[in-house]
Amino acid sequence: MALTKAKKNEKVQFLAKELESSTSAIIGTFKGLTASKDFELRKVVRGAGGHYHVVKNKLAAHSSKGTKVEAALQGLKGVSSVAYTSGDPVALAKALSEWVKTNAEFTFKLGIVDGKVIDVNEVQALASLPGKEELFAKLLFLINAPAQRLATVINAAGRDLAVVINQAVEQNKLGGAAPAASVEAAHAEEAAAGEQPSGAAQPENSTASQAGEAADTAPAEG
Repeated sequence: MALTKAKKNEKVQFLAKELESSTSAIIGTFKGLTASKDFELRKVVRGAGGHYHVVKNKLAAHSSKGTKVEAALQGLKGVSSVAYTSGDPVALAKALSEWVKTNAEFTFKLGIVDGKVIDVNEVQALASLPGKEELFAKLLFLINAPAQRLATVINAAGRDLAVVINQAVEQNKLGGAAPAASVEAAHAEEAAAGEQPSGAAQPENSTASQAGEAADTAPAEG
């Protein structure tokens, strides 16, 4: 039964609102898909954080105008359906690709991710990539692993650190007070240096005294 103009406008507005916030979509086609299989497919798409609709090609073209998935919904031919999401495109591609393996009635036409149209092979390649959750988990592991190792080293090496510091102090490598033995040696050197000038002056005083005594004992002329 042909749709009335009002009904068409209603469908266009509904789909346009749905696609407005979508960033990725996968367009497919099917032949002989039963109602139970269709229900199962919708459930799979919802589980991946997306939505699924069988669409009229012209209505899809009108509904997608101005959206990020517009390029993939223009000029469609034959029977078309669209699975779209504002979330992880990899999760959607994985879910659909896995479902298609046991449901040959459904095949891909094309897809779009952040404005870039991709072909069937690229849809399959997208499904083989790690999803956002997996990437985040790997990233967190890479961030946390060094910190965990550092905490382990610090906790385990506390005693060793104390030993190293003690050895450094003993070897006067930290710029602090010198060891007692070194201080005593320094004091001995200072004492020896202080005694040297007085010891050297004594001969001069002795000579002067002897000269004075000789002058006093010499007979006076006259």
